This record gives sequence, C-alpha cells and structure tokens, in this order.
Amino acid sequence: MHTHDAIVIGSGQAEPFLAVRLAQSGLKVALVEREHYGGTCVNDGCIPAKTLVASARSRVPPDRITGTQPGDMLVHRNIANLVVQTDMNLLSVLQYAVEVLLVQHAIVCGHYRCGGVKAATSDADHGLIDNRLRTVKDTQGYFWPQFGVRDEAARFRRLVDLNVIEQVNNLGKTHVIQDARKARRRPTIHGWEFDLTSGFLRRHAGGINGNHAIHEVCEYHGTGAGAPA
Repeated sequence: MHTHDAIVIGSGQAEPFLAVRLAQSGLKVALVEREHYGGTCVNDGCIPAKTLVASARSRVPPDRITGTQPGDMLVHRNIANLVVQTDMNLLSVLQYAVEVLLVQHAIVCGHYRCGGVKAATSDADHGLIDNRLRTVKDTQGYFWPQFGVRDEAARFRRLVDLNVIEQVNNLGKTHVIQDARKARRRPTIHGWEFDLTSGFLRRHAGGINGNHAIHEVCEYHGTGAGAPA
C-alpha cells in the first residue's frame, strides 16, 4: 500500500502546478487522472462562454475574480482595459470570441488603482503610451465637472469608473457587436470594476443586449451608471 501526503485529482491546467508546488514543499504527492494527462482542455479543446477585456497589469487573475475555471473565458489584456476602434488586436480577439466561439457574455473589467488611468490624469510625458491614453484623457475632459468637487484620490477612483463605462459604450459600437445584433446573436455586454482592497466586483453596466441599452451608459446620455452612492 502506498501512502501520500496529498492526492491531486485531475491533471487540467491548474492541477499539475499545484502538485509540483506541493512536492517542492517536501510532501509526497499523487496526481490522479482517469484519462489523458492534461485534462479536457489540453486534449479536446475548450469552448469559452465569455470574453473579457482587462487591464494589462491587473494584479489578480481573472479566473480568481470571477470564480471560473481556466479555459472558461477568452481574455484580452491591454493598458487601461481600453476598447479602441482601430485596435486590430482587440478586434480580432473580439471577432473570434463572438463569431467563432459564440460567447454569451462580453465583459470590460477594470480595477481601482489602475496605472494606465493614473498616468492619464498626469501632464507628464509617458512616451508612446500617451497616444493610447488619449481616450482616457478625453473621458476626463468630457466629465470634468464631476471632478472639481472631489479630492485627488476620489477623482482618480471616479475616472476609473467612468473609463469602464466609456469602454462598454465603445464595445457596443464595434462592428463585431453590431453585426451580432443584426443577426440576433449575443453576447450580452457587462462593465465591471474590481476593488483590490475589498476583493469585491462592482457592476457599472450589465445585461446590455441592444443599442437602446447602450444609451444608458453612452457619454451623450448621462452618467448615472456606476455613480457612487
């Protein structure tokens, strides 16, 4: 009879790393897989049901934020979780997610203390990235009346909120989403913010299934979505 300190069931994307870490700590570990090593995703492929646009420097993995498993989401990361109509990288990922994988949900997820948004609040020269952050600066300028009565920390936090709202608006206007609407297909669009301090997700916009709902977060139709209580 063999004895072990730990038995890891399954050999998908996360389990082998867990087994290795346990073994490196000095434990005697058994890894059990009923079929092929690597699990379903590695051998048969995964079909994500969601796509997520997240900050490039987000400090918490998206699967930990959402409670999903590796392979459940197709994730695209960039500076300040921006949806820019000329970003062919983002549009290619979005088209693949919507037209090939037929994802049910598209999520823009920002996080408080976002370095990209923070850089956009400054007049300092950040080099090439300033061209990309122009859209965040434009958002700050458009909603500037909201910032005048707040201190610096509150202004930064509010701009993070507004940036997510604006990117949800931009996502809804992409040709990929518009074509899906014409074909009466999903995805449903959501806008989230992750609070690194509390560990909570804050929803700024959700359940957007058509252009009429996009107007609720559009820059020309008010800023109620996600406003602080």
